Amino acid sequence: MEIFVGIDTGGTFTDFVVWHKGGFLTFKLSSTPHNPAEAILAGLKQIHEKLKGSSYKILHGTTVATNTLLERKGAKTALITTAGFEDVLEIGRQARPEIYNFNVTRPSPLVSNDLRFGVKERITFDGNILEPLDEQDLENILQECQNKEVSAIAVCLLFSFVNPIHERKIAEKLSNYFPISLSSVILPEYREYERTSTVVINAYLSPKVGDYLSSLNKSLDKVLENKPSTLRVMQSSGGVISATIASREPVRTILSGPAGGVLGASLVAQKAGFNQIITFDMGGTSTDVALVDGKVTTTNEANIAALPVAVPVLDIHTVGAGGGSIAYLDSGGALGVGPESAGSNPGPICYGKGEQITVTDANLLLGRFGSDSLLGGDLKLDRKSVEKAFEKFAHLITEKTKHSITPIGAALGVIAIANANMEQALRVVSIERGYDPRYFTLVSFGGAGGLHIAELAQSLRIPKILIPPAPGALSALGCLMADVLKDYSRTVMLNASQLHQKQALIIFDELATLAQKDLMEEGFSLNKIKLSRRVALRYKGQSFELELDWSNKVLENFHKLHEKRYGYSDSSRAVEIVSLKLKAIGLTTKPPIKRYFKNTLAVKPAFLSQVYFQKGAKEIPVYQRENLPIGCKLKGPLIVMEYSSTTLLPEKFELEVDDFSNLVISDLS
Repeated sequence: MEIFVGIDTGGTFTDFVVWHKGGFLTFKLSSTPHNPAEAILAGLKQIHEKLKGSSYKILHGTTVATNTLLERKGAKTALITTAGFEDVLEIGRQARPEIYNFNVTRPSPLVSNDLRFGVKERITFDGNILEPLDEQDLENILQECQNKEVSAIAVCLLFSFVNPIHERKIAEKLSNYFPISLSSVILPEYREYERTSTVVINAYLSPKVGDYLSSLNKSLDKVLENKPSTLRVMQSSGGVISATIASREPVRTILSGPAGGVLGASLVAQKAGFNQIITFDMGGTSTDVALVDGKVTTTNEANIAALPVAVPVLDIHTVGAGGGSIAYLDSGGALGVGPESAGSNPGPICYGKGEQITVTDANLLLGRFGSDSLLGGDLKLDRKSVEKAFEKFAHLITEKTKHSITPIGAALGVIAIANANMEQALRVVSIERGYDPRYFTLVSFGGAGGLHIAELAQSLRIPKILIPPAPGALSALGCLMADVLKDYSRTVMLNASQLHQKQALIIFDELATLAQKDLMEEGFSLNKIKLSRRVALRYKGQSFELELDWSNKVLENFHKLHEKRYGYSDSSRAVEIVSLKLKAIGLTTKPPIKRYFKNTLAVKPAFLSQVYFQKGAKEIPVYQRENLPIGCKLKGPLIVMEYSSTTLLPEKFELEVDDFSNLVISDLS
């Protein structure tokens, strides 16, 4: 029996979704931040002991690259670039992150000044060799890198995206001594700063991510008793790649986990008839949001930890607000929540080890879980410790502000602040980008999302909410739904005349040949390979371009898109093709999203529970989600409990279970 396993490693829990001929299995284990592989291997061992599969396909959303970059715990990295351009990382762009702040500080480069080396060589803009590569210069750089105990090297030469011959020679010379990342492989596109930053990040991450994936891969045989297994890793762009490629190009996995959630939410929502959605993924450490207007969109202008990453990533906005976000009082006595998180260790106070109040603790005190346990009773919650902590916290607030507040009032304040932080994130991807959230459906997932989603929808006047089955593990399901995805690009700088459009088609064919070869090596037949052509265009003289699908009407579509995005267009102006992009998709076997028949069974609450709202306490019904039949309708206030999440419906909200077992919630106010 072939078994497919989707795994999403979060800050608090590691989620598993297993699909086999008998159906689905979903469960969570506490994450092991010191070594994420420990929780993964423990989960895989449980799966194998229970199901005894004959082979395993493992699809993994990982946070190793993200955390390594955020915590700046990557490898000691050197940069080799064209002589005279060693300080590109330091100079950056003229754009300031805080335009009115004269004292703004930029993050220091990942490569220190003494490890940035200029090599004598020069390629011209059209690919000709102006100055040959100085082999002796390179020998000196090699010696210095060895003396300074460098662990990885990034190579980014001028115009190597046009002619990579010198970068390849450097790789031939140095690859026996160090892991090498070449800009002509990672990002063969113009824009020197972004290209340099991206290849440096890749080199900075590759030793740690490579060691992690290599160790995980080697341990699979022992845990799965030598059964055949393949390990693929979720990319930031919404597709998976082999663990081998992910080890070489870890920059592509920086938003690995959140990408799985957006992909899963989009597929589930489309099946249910919702094409315009805003995804809301609230986990233990952070909240990730994205807007999907018909299809998932990617961007090449992402910034992670204030560093530009120019490889394709899903357009996701993240804030440090999750169930584990820590509540505190600032120096002026104002209440704050996050971005610091209690994580999985020590975790929230209610988990038994934590000492700092979190959003999860506030929800427990307010009765919003419906019981004193999570994960189907497997995780017992310590209410008494939470009550004591909030008594102290309320007393501290009273002392600081000279206004009396109860523990319940303090907990409501924590929830209000957390909601405000998350609402701002939703505004960034919708209102601030010209989208009216009233025309979208809010898709909620992640273990903590269901407790906050109704109030957030009400604040933004979003009329409908969709909560899929097993929402706490949707990111892991998204990994199972992902195809193998490879991105190819080439900077061309062509005038968009008919002649050059023909030239573009020749280049697309070259990229397609390369893509098909790569995917066939991964075991895909030609009928399982899908190619998508994209093109980046701009009016000649502009600094930035717009990306759209390639077609016979590409110029006409460009003018329309420019009008929509910027409010004007000029069909008389010359248009320039900046780069050609090819997305190659290897179609994988995916679990089905089943439709069910309506059921007329009556539904009764499991019990009643007291819940605190802003307007006071109420005793409300608590339902078990697995007992809600297809087609049933319920009006709030109520709680719906399930293994991976809990959903709270205030007054003036109605819930309906649709044909795909989604909870579709409507605002009746």
